[in-house]
Amino acid sequence: MNPAVLFMVIVSVIALAGIRIIFEYKRALKFRFGKYISTLQPGFRWIIPFVETIQIVDIRVITINVVSQEVMTEDNVPCSIDGVVFFKITDPEKAVLEVEEYSFAITQLSQAALRDVCGKVELDTILSKREEMGKNIKSIVEVETKHWGIEIIDVKIKDIQLPENMKRMMANQAEAERSRRARIILAEAEEQAAGKLLEAGLQIDKSPSAIKLRLYQTLSNIASEKNSTILFPFPEEMMPKHPEKTDLD
Repeated sequence: MNPAVLFMVIVSVIALAGIRIIFEYKRALKFRFGKYISTLQPGFRWIIPFVETIQIVDIRVITINVVSQEVMTEDNVPCSIDGVVFFKITDPEKAVLEVEEYSFAITQLSQAALRDVCGKVELDTILSKREEMGKNIKSIVEVETKHWGIEIIDVKIKDIQLPENMKRMMANQAEAERSRRARIILAEAEEQAAGKLLEAGLQIDKSPSAIKLRLYQTLSNIASEKNSTILFPFPEEMMPKHPEKTDLD
């Protein structure tokens, strides 16, 4: 083979081997003989084969799960809590050069922060203030990650697993609370009904004819049901009145 042709083939292979395509949502850190040189931006890039290497970093929002952690709350209730962390790399150089496997490091920080935050509050607080618990965990984790060029977007508590006996107790408590509210509503309804009846009675007492009309309306309603027996009330005002007793009797 012609030496010139062979040389051209080798140069072409080397040139093609150094071609790199970097996507818009990624950054590439270029190293030459292991020393950091620069960060390559998205697009068509070329490196020297066998001399330079690159490490790709994704700058999109990344999601990692916080595996279920056994936590003992302040009121001595054992529970299992898991969550999710959203973060984004803002400085690719620090994310690669300052920490080894940043995803694993964030996971470990989040687990420790979750146990620390949830262990200092009562179970009712965890159940009712998940958003606040997530913000507290986020504030603890981002203290460390800001030195790694990583921004913590948010931390969410996904699920809280309770012992079966605790679930039964909470169900009984909820049922008792609903029963209490039902009784209160029924008592308030009776109070309002008694007030309306009192107002109606006072209004009817102002006219004797109104009493008779109301009586006839009641009898009409009874008769419409096709009952065989109708009880007709006897007017009390027609009954003889007994004279009041005196001390002399």
